[in-house]
Amino acid sequence: MKIGILQTGHAPDELRPAIGDVNNLFERLLDGQGFTFETYPVVDGDFPDGPDVCDGWLITGSKHGAYDDLPWIPPLETLIRDVYALGRPLVGVCFGHQIIAQALGGKVEKYKDGWAVGRQTYDWDGETVSLNAWHQDQVVERPADATVAACNEFCENAALVYGNRAFTLQAHPEFESFFIQGLIDARAGTVPPELIETAKANLNTGVDNARLAAQITAFFKEVAA
Repeated sequence: MKIGILQTGHAPDELRPAIGDVNNLFERLLDGQGFTFETYPVVDGDFPDGPDVCDGWLITGSKHGAYDDLPWIPPLETLIRDVYALGRPLVGVCFGHQIIAQALGGKVEKYKDGWAVGRQTYDWDGETVSLNAWHQDQVVERPADATVAACNEFCENAALVYGNRAFTLQAHPEFESFFIQGLIDARAGTVPPELIETAKANLNTGVDNARLAAQITAFFKEVAA
């Protein structure tokens, strides 16, 4: 099964020599599941020829906002709607979660209560799931087709399911502790210091990345079947 990675941002320059770029994080997260990957750096204006050139699609995180006036965002929203109409499985993470919601009629904004940084816990269908996060923007209004799969007190729409067409989450199952440390070193300037200190204190506390990797894998394979 061929997964097209729609790359909407880049890893900090300081981290790329050691870990590669954002797309490589997802390739490692989903390694060994029978997928092949092709990356389209849409953030640099490089788009696929159409919604049918891959069997499934994954939209990455980004430092940009879904509401930003950038030339690549409107064509990305068009591609999302085309993929959705075609019925190819679509996964979105952080910015990907937000841009899918926006493209399908939801609303994204800079959240009034600020940032979520580092390890967060969510109510996921009645179970507790922990994942790393790094965001200030949130989906504040869901599209009509979306139902909530996960939430916490800070983030009402932490994961959304759109029937068997799309599965999106605000947190980052591809982020291990070393990547959070790298973001703290490279991009912590606008984050309140107390949140940074809490994130540092939780760097070695476990997260459920493997569980989400299995869930994303199952979603791709079940929809494609």
